[in-house]
Amino acid sequence: MAKIANTDNPNWGTATQGVRAGVERSALGEHSEPIFATSSFVFESAEQAAARFSGDEPGNIYSRFTNPTVDAFCRRLAVMEGGETCVATASGMSAILSTCLALLSAGDHIVAAHTLFGSTIGLFNNHLSRFGISTSYVAPDNVDAWAAAITPNTRMLFVETPSNPLTELVDIEALSKIAKANNCLLVVDNCFLTPALQKPLDFGADIVIHSATKFLDGQGRCLGGAIIGDKETVGEKVFGILRSGGATMSPFNAWVFLKALETLEVRMQAHCQRAQILAEWLEGQAGIERVYFPGLTSHPQHELAKRQQTGFGGIVSFDVAGGREGAWKLINSTKMLSITANLGDTRTTIVHPPTTTHSRISAEERARAGIGDGLVRVSVGLENIEDIIADLESGLA
Repeated sequence: MAKIANTDNPNWGTATQGVRAGVERSALGEHSEPIFATSSFVFESAEQAAARFSGDEPGNIYSRFTNPTVDAFCRRLAVMEGGETCVATASGMSAILSTCLALLSAGDHIVAAHTLFGSTIGLFNNHLSRFGISTSYVAPDNVDAWAAAITPNTRMLFVETPSNPLTELVDIEALSKIAKANNCLLVVDNCFLTPALQKPLDFGADIVIHSATKFLDGQGRCLGGAIIGDKETVGEKVFGILRSGGATMSPFNAWVFLKALETLEVRMQAHCQRAQILAEWLEGQAGIERVYFPGLTSHPQHELAKRQQTGFGGIVSFDVAGGREGAWKLINSTKMLSITANLGDTRTTIVHPPTTTHSRISAEERARAGIGDGLVRVSVGLENIEDIIADLESGLA
């Protein structure tokens, strides 16, 4: 029998967890985790099948909700985030939807940061509202506003920190105290930083959400999402939605993410290092009106970032003089950077959020979130920073 690794060692560092956690080798003794490309699993008897379906016996049943490769990814990410369990989904947005469907009912109320990703705002405003779930939006850094927005029907506080695209931060610990005092769940989207740079559960968050499509994968290959939390809230309630609703991560995608977690910490460190250099360079360039990056001392929440993060991330946004025309001219002048809305890639990407990622929310909502017409977002990749700067420099010139 092959040796089974300890998948729950809390003393391991995040990099070690990313390489070693979640492994259960088969009797074949494989060193790299296999892909279990199967839709169903065979039972030894009718009695065992009945026991599996009733929950009396653990084991695989059907890959919509039980698959060894997906389970390995979930175990590894849960360990890295410091959570009890993880549920994997088909995309980041399906992770948010599954969480809301599992934990909210008609008449419930969400308080959310007005800096949320455009698709998340669209989900809350256009779809959850049809089922009697309402949402109020507040400034992410105004703790008093969060407390004031809570009503007797509030069941969830939902934040991204840092936010997309302006890298605004939420004081997770302060918000956790408000949530607990009002019997609400605090849900934190940790997409921009990953557990390599931030662990919201350590600061009192109840649930962590990921778009695995972004930095967890790191190479723009697959879609996926994840929800991390405790065994009851996530392991039973959210898992129940996945089992019935079927917004399932495929075994192949889970394997890609599982292998990507092995390099997550070193990749995030490299993204941070390059993003810091780029942000500092941009602050000194004519035609750049403002740079948004938590690693800059000019960022209003720089000290908070130092307190609750171990790195500042790989996203740098900035306002270009000349509004949309100036932003488009800069983007179109680049030759190496990829003009795409995805982020967290080894390849540096550049995009104009007002007309892409946040185009489907109203102009009023964009203005409230501080997303002006001249805003450009860069997801700093792993190319040589000199080449990234040279490409942007030619556009600015």
